[in-house]
Amino acid sequence: MAAMRIGLIGFGFIGAEIYDRIAADPGALDIAFVHNRSRDRLCDIPADRILDDLADAHRFAPDLIVEMAGPEITRRHGEGFLAIADYMPLSLTALADDDLRERLEQAARDNGHSLLIAHGALVGMDSLLEWQAMWDHVTISFRKPPASLGQLPSTVTEPTLLFDGNVREIAARYPHNVNAMVACALATVGLDRCRARLIADPAIDHLELTVEALGRDGTRLAIERRQPAKGVSGSEMAAAVHHSILRAAGIRRPLAFA
Repeated sequence: MAAMRIGLIGFGFIGAEIYDRIAADPGALDIAFVHNRSRDRLCDIPADRILDDLADAHRFAPDLIVEMAGPEITRRHGEGFLAIADYMPLSLTALADDDLRERLEQAARDNGHSLLIAHGALVGMDSLLEWQAMWDHVTISFRKPPASLGQLPSTVTEPTLLFDGNVREIAARYPHNVNAMVACALATVGLDRCRARLIADPAIDHLELTVEALGRDGTRLAIERRQPAKGVSGSEMAAAVHHSILRAAGIRRPLAFA
């Protein structure tokens, strides 16, 4: 079986780690291209793998394009990407726009490709998605240090509730910080019914995520995760995305969970 060709958009912490993981295990996956706003960060990437203009992505014949550079990439190029490949945007706040998401889904249908939400976008997403029709109320909460929200630590001196509303609204207000919230809403009760809470806490140096889902039959699912912060993402994000790429490629390990 030919290696799946992966296009990477964004070469920050996550993008560089994904590149290294694919390069370290050649055979099943291959790098089709790497694109970054600043070409200077790509000095160690072979010149024939660097994509300068995203409109030329088709020239590299990718099978899957992974976006790690912000929601504007999906708004500008998502439909074009889906004309040539499967597309996995990590900046999921773009999908809070119903019109855009519907156009992307139509482009995927028209071209025989898939719009993929990374399996690792939210801890526990398999359970939330499998019981999607049963959930009645879902709340997802983030507690983060102010610096990870783009605020100077001096501006918040005590735990502060920055937002309490629905996921659609918070995605518009914090487009670079709440991708997991969008994943949660799409996997459960929708963008307008899923409740989102965002707390800035200067006393912590990590990220905290909690999800509470209540089912119509009385079922309650509670998820809690605490992890070191890497920029606006958790430290496990690169590993989770790499695993999602392997799943999308249909790659199985000797021991795998179905």
